[in-house]
Amino acid sequence: MLMDWLIAPFVDFGFMRRALAGSFALAIAAGPLGVFLILRRMSLMGDAMAHAILPGVAVGFLTAGLSLGAMALGGVLTGLTVALLAGAVARLTPLREDASFAAFYLVSLGLGVLLVSLRGSNMDLLHVLFGTVLGLNDEALLLVTATSTLSLIVLSLIYRPLVMDCLDPLFLRLQSKRMGWVHAVFLVLLVMTLVAGFQVLGTLMVVGIMMLPAASARFWVHSASQQMACAGVLGVVASYFGLLLSFHADVPASPAIILVAGTIYFLSIFFGRYDGIWQVIRRSIRAYQRVSTGGKNDKHVD
Repeated sequence: MLMDWLIAPFVDFGFMRRALAGSFALAIAAGPLGVFLILRRMSLMGDAMAHAILPGVAVGFLTAGLSLGAMALGGVLTGLTVALLAGAVARLTPLREDASFAAFYLVSLGLGVLLVSLRGSNMDLLHVLFGTVLGLNDEALLLVTATSTLSLIVLSLIYRPLVMDCLDPLFLRLQSKRMGWVHAVFLVLLVMTLVAGFQVLGTLMVVGIMMLPAASARFWVHSASQQMACAGVLGVVASYFGLLLSFHADVPASPAIILVAGTIYFLSIFFGRYDGIWQVIRRSIRAYQRVSTGGKNDKHVD
């Protein structure tokens, strides 16, 4: 039965319930952050930061094995360091911040993979890169849930200045010269969420659950607050059906979740309420019909 196919895996298996809870917590927190990255025209920054944490995770792995605390601490430190260095390079040189992040991200990815491969096996490297969502323990689930909750609380507190910083940063700085902390707090939230998410989806996949639902939400709702809520919901849907696909088709869970999120994104492109391809075609047809009808009426009057 269909209901057994949809519900039975989560009822019968504890590891599926933990994976679902961890994926839901990550999706609800990551989606709103992705919305702000898109509003700031820094979509690739999420990808850059996801790779920037890899050297710190690798150092934690080399010093303490698969210790969640060591890898998380290393990821936070390197993520914040890369963010500060990229910002400093952008301010002191003609290089733009997005280009600076791209350069640091490439170096970080190469360094992280090299460090992990020094002592670990291929399975250890896959664990870091693609996560272990089906192997979440209570410690990892607590970390993801606590980080996501804290991220949402802080995001709600800085929502207004953050939206203003996205839409009119010059006005925000004219209002107060001390408002630069908004960008810094946002970067800290971004790093924390990515570090918590690498345990679930891995450093290569975590940015997918952050950006794909956020990009999809743009086609369904207009306001920033509605896009944040929509992105969280779409991320939850992608996580649920991605885990089901992984269980029934016997495929890796992290790529399955991202592929479902990608499918939602392409469906949004074609059928979204706002500027979806189908809506654009319908508006074009209506405009053509109005022009054609008006032309006939004018000819008839003449």
